[in-house]
Amino acid sequence: MSSTEVIEKINIVDGCFTPAEAAEIIDAMIEQKINFHKVKSLQQWLGDCNCPTKDSKVRIQELSAAQEKAKAFFAEAHRAGRKITISGKLELSFQE
Repeated sequence: MSSTEVIEKINIVDGCFTPAEAAEIIDAMIEQKINFHKVKSLQQWLGDCNCPTKDSKVRIQELSAAQEKAKAFFAEAHRAGRKITISGKLELSFQE
């Protein structure tokens, strides 16, 4: 899968947040992606119960691990009394 130049940039989140606010934002985003892959996997399985759903399961595991890593980061920021800057940008491009 090769990509071409970035066609569109979208700024999803940008700012300074308390650890609780940052955790809420990031957790919601990751949960949404996990749910997307769960639904996709279920749809594939319902279409063909022999259909492999490994890709979605692997991605769910990766996202869950990232979610735990983020929670640890937010907890550390809370303990240290620090705020968190989040800069979340999407870069969209067409695939060949």
